[in-house]
Amino acid sequence: MCDHNQGVIIYADGAASPNPGPGGYGVVLFRNGGRQELAAGFRRTTNNRMELMGAIVGLRSLNECETVSTIYSDSKYVVDMFNGGNAAKWRRNAWTRNNGKDKVLNVDLWSELLRLSADRQVKFIWVRGHTDNKENTRCDELAVQARQGKDLPSDEGYETSAVPAPPRQLTLFDMPAVRTIPSPTYPATE
Repeated sequence: MCDHNQGVIIYADGAASPNPGPGGYGVVLFRNGGRQELAAGFRRTTNNRMELMGAIVGLRSLNECETVSTIYSDSKYVVDMFNGGNAAKWRRNAWTRNNGKDKVLNVDLWSELLRLSADRQVKFIWVRGHTDNKENTRCDELAVQARQGKDLPSDEGYETSAVPAPPRQLTLFDMPAVRTIPSPTYPATE
């Protein structure tokens, strides 16, 4: 049983290069005077998915007494969509946005983030990435190292989703082969 709410500070970052491509997340947690670092990589994913995964992994590491969390992230996507209530609104609207016209991407991760934060006081704070914030820099280092790992597992939520591949410029070699269609034969006329 918990005597009081214990606060935890979480720094999280994600990276994918190219995007989409191999990706990873890095997390630094501060709790009870201690520090913990977490990281993992995936063979094909996106930067936004890894930004979300960092926050999710940080929240998953909390115990039931750790109910107050501040998450620092350099992802405006994650910070603004969570703090602004967009993610909760998307869930209420059957994971659509723009009045049902567009499907929300990364539903599996947004759903998990909302589930994990439901019984906690979670606040995201945006920090400028790749500057002098040493914990955000450390998370980025962890994420980059993780995406460079060997034999990375698949990001099932990305690789099995119906997200189309990004468009690319077609070249002459991408053109379908030309088929020769035999000319019809006509009876000779006299």
